[in-house]
Amino acid sequence: MLHTRDTVRAALDDDVFASNDLSVSMPKYRIPDGEQDPRHAYQVVADELLLDGNSRQNLATFCQTWLEPEVHRLMDLTLDKNMIDKDEYPQTAELEARCVHILADLWNSPDAANTLGTSTTGSSEAAMLGGMALLWKWRARQRAAGRPDDKPNLVTGPVQICWHKFTRYWGVEHREIPMEGDRLIMNAEEVLKRVDENTIGVVPTLGVTFTCDYEPVKAVADALDTLQAETGLDVPIHVDGASGGFLAPFVDPDLLWDFRIPRVKSINTSGHKFGLAPLGVGWVIWRDAGDLPEDLIFRVNYLGGDMPTFALNFSRPGGQIVAQYYNFLRLGREGYRKVHEAGYRTAQYLADEIAAMGPFAIIYDGRGGIPALAWKLREDVAHAFTLFDLADRLRVTGWQVPAYTLPANRQDLAVQRILVRHDFSRDMASLLLEDYRRALAHLDRHPRAAPLDASEASGFRH
Repeated sequence: MLHTRDTVRAALDDDVFASNDLSVSMPKYRIPDGEQDPRHAYQVVADELLLDGNSRQNLATFCQTWLEPEVHRLMDLTLDKNMIDKDEYPQTAELEARCVHILADLWNSPDAANTLGTSTTGSSEAAMLGGMALLWKWRARQRAAGRPDDKPNLVTGPVQICWHKFTRYWGVEHREIPMEGDRLIMNAEEVLKRVDENTIGVVPTLGVTFTCDYEPVKAVADALDTLQAETGLDVPIHVDGASGGFLAPFVDPDLLWDFRIPRVKSINTSGHKFGLAPLGVGWVIWRDAGDLPEDLIFRVNYLGGDMPTFALNFSRPGGQIVAQYYNFLRLGREGYRKVHEAGYRTAQYLADEIAAMGPFAIIYDGRGGIPALAWKLREDVAHAFTLFDLADRLRVTGWQVPAYTLPANRQDLAVQRILVRHDFSRDMASLLLEDYRRALAHLDRHPRAAPLDASEASGFRH
């Protein structure tokens, strides 16, 4: 069939929203029969995304919501790069290897040039790889000693979902230290109550999700050293540094939590949190190559080359890893320090201002953990609202400030928390405080007859 311009002239300059494609509802749960104009399909999807929250106002997430223009450009350059095709994309693989050794050096590995590590899709996958290495090493020790290897356990403090997944999926008893009274994190005494010959490892968290504190890695390691001296029981440590792994080296370099402690055998972190990379990258590093069992490494003949791999995924994008390497070059130690110190200052400012409002007691004030803050309602006065009412009211102006109850054994305590990320400036903090004061004034003028609780107002889950 032949066409002339006249046959389409009437539609050449159609407004997108006046087009035939957008004058009817496109099918949502089945694939359309015909193709669409790319402008129209794009507009449909873009318009649906308007119904999402503004990620910059999401103060629940640890993950990056702002990236430099150069990172966007690098992501465009790497959309087609598959990290598993290391023969096809050897330079991307080289950048991944450089990142591994940069992190090993940053975390003071005694042999940073020769140790092992890998990128992952996030810190949860990285944590599971670290846990698998602990489990395989424990089994080998048990078998070598002629002991049973069917009842492994793992000791953690109050942790988010990834460690619960690990213990369930791999058949490991999870000995999670519950919160008690004002103790909301792991301590050495509670660890020692739970370790035995079947403990594959202890996992302190450098930046607990619920309260943002660092757990005391050095104190736990010292207690385990004493235990070994007295009983011969040698229990390794894996540090969950999802947040703190990219914070402590730059803003608190004297804090002992990393491979300077010989008992620390592996560390995971999240590149897309305080590593400032786009969503979709984590890292796990082992102290020495011998801390990763050879049985866990697959050597795959793929695309013409021998490829050693240890991962739960296969194909995955390379752009986030390239962007992580860009951040290392772009920021260096000085840049990371400046970015994170600015976050700490903003968190501390917010904590001081919220404490001064009157109804609140600060649980964590941005000092001694990650750049964040957490608070509860004061218990010495009556309140006509809950933190869930406040969280609900703040959504009127777009702010997502999570309110949630703590895990065992403090489910009775509701808290609110703010994460201060790279893109949350002092000016934005001031705007938030103004809205927070307006929300309090509104609830004072219009007290809730039936205040909201977690089941009604909070969609936030760890």
